[in-house]
Amino acid sequence: MFLLLFFSLVLRYPAPVAGEMAWQAAAPGTPRYIPVTRYDPKRNPSADLAKALVEAKRSGRNVLLVVGGDWCDWCQVMDKFFAGHADVRGLRERNFVTLKINMSPQNENRAFLSRYPKIPGYPYLFVLGADGKLLHPQRANEFEDGKTYNVPRFARFLAGHGPTQPLPVN
Repeated sequence: MFLLLFFSLVLRYPAPVAGEMAWQAAAPGTPRYIPVTRYDPKRNPSADLAKALVEAKRSGRNVLLVVGGDWCDWCQVMDKFFAGHADVRGLRERNFVTLKINMSPQNENRAFLSRYPKIPGYPYLFVLGADGKLLHPQRANEFEDGKTYNVPRFARFLAGHGPTQPLPVN
């Protein structure tokens, strides 16, 4: 009897298409923003930035472009730094929609990066407003401290260049 009931329900209600349930979990009618957390030479940074700006406007944050690549030792140090410092990572996530932009021999993203000041070294940070306007270019090496980054200096940067308006209540 249970099997009959089970199969009648299964045949009556088809399984959702792959990924459909994830979309349903987001706000109705709007896809959930998925941050770009890797330096991927195959990505389209202009399309990624457009999505990041929509999320920045929605959430009342600025955008933090992190330009670098998997070849960059200090880019990897930065990833480990944020992974190991939940307080600094939380500050970054509260204030910014973070977007990694690949710069490597496989894809230098010249056209995209030509919109911004020349980059003297990697990783390099650009703070953009939710409107896409460049607010602040930043050398990441100014936060270096030995073989890692300095927590107070990085935290001051993240706090000082976050959004000026209060964050929306969700």
